[in-house]
Amino acid sequence: MNMHFEASSNVTLLFDFWDVRGPAGMVLSVFVVLLLTVFYELLKVWKINVGKKQAPVSQTSAPVSFATDQSCFDTVAKCGEGSSNPSEISLAPTENNTSTIETRPADKSWTLHCLQTAIHILQVTLGYMLMLCVMSYNVWIFLGVIMGSVLGYFLGFPLLSHF
Repeated sequence: MNMHFEASSNVTLLFDFWDVRGPAGMVLSVFVVLLLTVFYELLKVWKINVGKKQAPVSQTSAPVSFATDQSCFDTVAKCGEGSSNPSEISLAPTENNTSTIETRPADKSWTLHCLQTAIHILQVTLGYMLMLCVMSYNVWIFLGVIMGSVLGYFLGFPLLSHF
């Protein structure tokens, strides 16, 4: 097998049955590889969105303020209560209102985690398949993967701001 890029229209991709012979087959194969790469980029966006849904449903908390007693920095003895590090006292949260955090039920969180795992499996599998397509050292297939990645990123990542 050649270890340099060539612009031939004859290549075998991934499987024996995906044997490209001729310009029409190459155009179709580049289009399929481009769509697979767009799908790969959209999987990345979907996985991020599923991860956002695993965050707590609602959070109501009062702002936490930190004690910044400058006298604590003067001497360790002034920090009191057995602390040997002045920064521990200076960053200790002061008592404010208690915060309430509601989380999703465990079964829904487990389902979302399983969905995220399935998406990850698809993403890794598709990524390795695209890598093997590029390793065919065909310029047209390589350009199909690059253009699919650009198009997928261009279409997919603006969706993150809508979710």
